[in-house]
Amino acid sequence: MKHLVAATVYTCLALLANTAPGLAADIEAIAALREGDMKKLVLHDAPKSVEAVDVVDMSDAPVSLAHHRGKWLVVNFWATWCAPCRKEMPTLANLQSEMAGKPVEVITVAVGRNPPAAITRFMEEIGATDLVQYRDPRQALARSFAVLGLPVTVILDPEGAEVGRLIGDAEWDSDSARQILEALSTGS
Repeated sequence: MKHLVAATVYTCLALLANTAPGLAADIEAIAALREGDMKKLVLHDAPKSVEAVDVVDMSDAPVSLAHHRGKWLVVNFWATWCAPCRKEMPTLANLQSEMAGKPVEVITVAVGRNPPAAITRFMEEIGATDLVQYRDPRQALARSFAVLGLPVTVILDPEGAEVGRLIGDAEWDSDSARQILEALSTGS
């Protein structure tokens, strides 16, 4: 009997520990904030663990998304040849500016063969040079996240678990996107 009680207590504690603040508390209220392009955002009932796979920065140094733990991450998978990505990227840059001072960070991950010079040129042309820029030349991170097309944007909680996913381009600087990320990051 002691073991059953202990197992039940530990299971409950583990479940509570794996739930992102604010996400489980009111996922329906957060989902109700989805308007326009954000209606494509799928919010998960519970955070989904993801495999930690390194990518490279613009100087080919290995880097992990775990480096950004403690923040809500908006991770955008894209490529320089992707027309919807060109349309979407300025809205991600605007979102990053608007979320300054909040525990939210936009991370861009160029998937496949995207040379650093092409990425730099792309970002300069669209005015998005302030975004964190990583490369996934072997598509290892994209595969671990089951990214099958571009663009795909995944929202990670401060522990690095996936809480939402949007397939396709979206206006990330919309009121709806900001409200969703503010609600997630403040737990309200």
